[in-house]
Amino acid sequence: MTKADLASTIYKWSIDEWHELVNSGVLEGKPVELLEGNIIEMSPEGIEHSYTNQSVSDYLRDLLKGKAQVRDSHPITLDNSEPEPDIAIVRLPETIYRNHHPYPQDIYWLIEVSHKTLKKDLEQKIITYARNGVPEYWVIDLKNKKLIVHTQLQNSRYSQITESISGTITSQAFPDIGIDLRKLLLY
Repeated sequence: MTKADLASTIYKWSIDEWHELVNSGVLEGKPVELLEGNIIEMSPEGIEHSYTNQSVSDYLRDLLKGKAQVRDSHPITLDNSEPEPDIAIVRLPETIYRNHHPYPQDIYWLIEVSHKTLKKDLEQKIITYARNGVPEYWVIDLKNKKLIVHTQLQNSRYSQITESISGTITSQAFPDIGIDLRKLLLY
């Protein structure tokens, strides 16, 4: 069997099929997500990743109380993907998610905490998020201790990418709320 034969046997899952599979219980306890129609194994969470994710979520939850919901590692529903970003800042009221995961129009911005997944987050997930109109995508780069912010969607791509290591940053959704980078990068 050649590589071409293998490539032609890949099955792309739709969101509806994915939901049926998830609801069947077959994937219970398996660390997977749907990305670009493919079932992808998620990397195990290391100590630094786990600590950063929880600390940043708690910090943002305090800052955005009454303005947005901060969701930790829960699915969002996109066109052909249902990834589980580390942190999703989404619209209120949270009761709208009783019957569905957040859709792109519900999302203010997404954050991935990255170390071993940096390449995937900057090369794969960025394409999915931009194509689906997620207005802002932040990557906390644990290895290099910096925040990479993607904004300004144009033709399904982020046209502005900034990197920060110190100071205060704001999101497009809440420009009046300063976010201390020391609380995101934890140095």
